[in-house]
Amino acid sequence: MLSSIGIPGLILILTIALVIFGPKKLPEIGKAAGDTLKEFKNSARDLTDESKEEKTEK
Repeated sequence: MLSSIGIPGLILILTIALVIFGPKKLPEIGKAAGDTLKEFKNSARDLTDESKEEKTEK
């Protein structure tokens, strides 16, 4: 999906985000998004580990 945007599109999106949220708010938004993705990844890993354990027990 990101490959179809291209560099000019990505710069445009970042510029619009900077105008809307301001330079002080962007790092906070980025950190929150990163923490959310990290938590999602850990949850998905836990679920796959549990399913693998159930399969090996049977």
